[in-house]
Amino acid sequence: MNPLERYVPLVDDEEAFLAACDRSLPSVVRVNTIKATPDRVRRALREEDVTFDPVDWHEGLLRLPDGSPGTNWPYVHGWIHGQEEVSTLPALALEAEPGDRVLDACAAPGSKTTQIAADMDDRGTVVANDNNLGRLSALRHNAERLGTTSVAVSNQDARNLSLSPFPFEAFDHALVDVPCSCEGTCRKNPDVLDEWTFEHVEAIAGVQKGIAARAVQATRPGGTVVYSTCTFAPEENEAVLQHVLETEPCELVEFDLPIRTEPGITEWEGERFDDAMEKAHRVYPHHNDTGGFFCAKLRVTDGEREANENSKRRSEEVTAT
Repeated sequence: MNPLERYVPLVDDEEAFLAACDRSLPSVVRVNTIKATPDRVRRALREEDVTFDPVDWHEGLLRLPDGSPGTNWPYVHGWIHGQEEVSTLPALALEAEPGDRVLDACAAPGSKTTQIAADMDDRGTVVANDNNLGRLSALRHNAERLGTTSVAVSNQDARNLSLSPFPFEAFDHALVDVPCSCEGTCRKNPDVLDEWTFEHVEAIAGVQKGIAARAVQATRPGGTVVYSTCTFAPEENEAVLQHVLETEPCELVEFDLPIRTEPGITEWEGERFDDAMEKAHRVYPHHNDTGGFFCAKLRVTDGEREANENSKRRSEEVTAT
């Protein structure tokens, strides 16, 4: 069975959804504002006779329908970086500012890391962590090509991330773009559907829960954690968030994205999720001609203070009775 058929009950148009997933994905580049402006990049591409189409919802994204992103000099010089449209959404949701301390828990090969650094005007600290040392070499290469100086590379298992190497006690924000079953990338990598198994979904969901929980623990109260995947599977999306909400001091918050999305779901195959899941965003390929994606935003709360307040309230209720 095509695993995409699992998600037909979640979409508004089965035929359009399946047809979009079967089409190839356009090449897209993101303008690296550390080195260039969108206008300067467009002029450079025109001078090199590189065809491009602006992405209407983001001035820093360009589609290159007739070529590979890496075959022109603006790419080589770090003015642009190949990155899917939906891949830019987590950093937009994170809203990091200059001077912030940000964790990118599963960072390699660095597209989102370098986007966050650019959003911060390359001022602050972005800890780019990944447990795969080989993939970190690609991240280092991309960070150097794009001219980022605020990125610090870390090679740890994000489920057990230690803050001891860093000169601070907590992050202001964390991005948790976890390893997943990657169904949403089928437009550029159709093999993911042939290789898909439910056993893998179940196994990777356990890893995702550990990474997301640790990211909340490593973020200061009032800080934010953005959780994202490129899969449609509720087991890897809403179910993971449900676990984090039940085990860590955090809450889902509303946020806007500049493309059409659908809300997260509150029920799947007999399992109920918190109503707050509707604050998450599901991205389906047929709505925006993109890959598939999931994105949610958590605010870290003061767990100790809330526990004390709950204890005080319970005591007052006992006294009143």
